[in-house]
Amino acid sequence: MQIGIISDTHSHMDNAILEALQGSDEIWHIGDLGDIEILKPLEIIAPVKGVFGNADDQAVRHEWPLDLHFETEGMKVYMTHIGGYPGKYPARVKAEINEHKPDIFLSGHSHILKVMPDKQFNLIHINPGAAGHHGFHAIRTIVRLQITGGKIENLEVVELGRRGRI
Repeated sequence: MQIGIISDTHSHMDNAILEALQGSDEIWHIGDLGDIEILKPLEIIAPVKGVFGNADDQAVRHEWPLDLHFETEGMKVYMTHIGGYPGKYPARVKAEINEHKPDIFLSGHSHILKVMPDKQFNLIHINPGAAGHHGFHAIRTIVRLQITGGKIENLEVVELGRRGRI
């Protein structure tokens, strides 16, 4: 299964994002979507799963949960917008990880691209950075990967170009 992982679009959608997500079997959006309407071009590409972020309005919060737990291709996935990173999880997130024991933990919010193992909880942590223009990041990024038979393969970071001034 080919997965496109995106976060922090903040109401921005462009051809670079759409082209990078082509070929995805699913798109996972980790919050701060912004305008709910930007889901439409993503949903043309593939089904979208997501969580709301701190900057999302009631329309997004009505459609998406704070936390999302699911299984795909033999891997447990946990997604939340404000999740920290290995060694720095908020207490609420650490409790969710302890209870659900995910193989993959996805968070956004920081606009800082991170892909790293967490040996304490035996998972891979992924923050795809930010795909939108709002924020302090210099380069807009997403992550693509394949999940096959309970393993992550062909993980890659896709740079979408420099962040413009907003």
